[in-house]
Amino acid sequence: MSAVPRVEINDAWRGWIAENLILGAHPHTLVGVMMQSGIAERAARTELEAAARSPYLRGAARMHNRVAKRDWLLGIQSRLNKLEPFEVPRRERLPGEVFLEEHYRRNQPVIITGMLEDCPAREKWTFDYLAGQLGGREVEVQFGRDADPDYELNSATHKRRMRFGDYVAMVREAGVTNDFYMTANNDGHNKSALAELMRDLPPLDQYLQPGSGGFFWFGPAGTITPFHHDLTNNFMIQIAGRKRVRLIAPCETPKLYNQRHCFTPVDGRAIDLQRFPLMADVPVIDCVLAPGEILFLPVGWWHFVEALDVTITISTTHFKWDNDFYSWYPHNRDF
Repeated sequence: MSAVPRVEINDAWRGWIAENLILGAHPHTLVGVMMQSGIAERAARTELEAAARSPYLRGAARMHNRVAKRDWLLGIQSRLNKLEPFEVPRRERLPGEVFLEEHYRRNQPVIITGMLEDCPAREKWTFDYLAGQLGGREVEVQFGRDADPDYELNSATHKRRMRFGDYVAMVREAGVTNDFYMTANNDGHNKSALAELMRDLPPLDQYLQPGSGGFFWFGPAGTITPFHHDLTNNFMIQIAGRKRVRLIAPCETPKLYNQRHCFTPVDGRAIDLQRFPLMADVPVIDCVLAPGEILFLPVGWWHFVEALDVTITISTTHFKWDNDFYSWYPHNRDF
C-alpha cells in the first residue's frame, strides 16, 4: 500500500497562516489544522516559527492593531445605540433646514411624508400608461438573478435589453419573483429612454439640486436588493407599491463580515447566526416604505430592500449639501 502523499506548504497556506496569527489564533491550533489537511507536523511547526520571526508579519500585526482600535471606537456608538430602541421616524413635510440639522448632518435615517401628495407620477404611472407612452423604447433590465447568489455584485453580467412594453407585460404577469428587476445599475442606458418620466416628479427643492433627476427602479413583488451600503446619501422616493427595508447602522460594520466592496454575505431574509455569529449582537431596524413616502438612507447605513408589491421607486443622490464621500473610498475593495 503506497503512502498518502504529503501536502506541500505553498503561498496560499502562508497567507492563511499569517491571517490567522494576526487574528490571534494559537500556533498549536494552526498546526493541528495543517496536519489534518495532510501537512507534516515538522513542516507545519517550521513554517509557523518562520512566520513568527517575519518582520512583514509584525508590520501587518501593527496594522491589525490600528483596525482593532478603530473597531473599538465604532463599538462605543454601537453600545450607546442599544440604550434605547430605534425606529425610523416619520416626519410630515419636513422642512429642509430641519432635515439638514436633524438627519443629513447627523447621519440619521428618516421617512418624509406629505411631499408627494400632488405628484403626477403616482396617478399616471400605471401599466397601461407606461406601455402606451414608452412601450417602444429599448430599455435595460437585470435578468437571471435567481441562478446567481451574487447577482448584485455581478450585476454587469445580468444586463439584457428589450422593449419597455415587453418588460411592463412581464412585470404585470410575474407574480412574486426576484429573477428580473430594473435597477439603478441599468440607468446608464435607461436614463435617456425614460427621461420624460422625470417630469412627473416634484422638484423637492428643499432637499435636492434643481433638475437633479433620478434612477428608475421597477419590478415585481419579491425583488430583493441584498444588504449593502451606499457610498453617498440617498433618497428612496416611493411612487408605487410597498418596500420592506431593513437597516443596520454604520458602526456595526465590524460585525457585518464585509470582505468585498460594500456588500456582506449576510442574508436579510433570514440571518444565519451559526454562519455569522457576530450578527447576534447587531440591531436590525425594520420599516415599510409606502407609496408617497420618501426614505432618507444616510451614507454608510447598511440596507436590505424587499418589494412587497409591484414597485416603482426613484432614487436620487443630488442633495443640496456635500455628498461626495466616494472620492476617498478605498480603491482596493477586497477587505
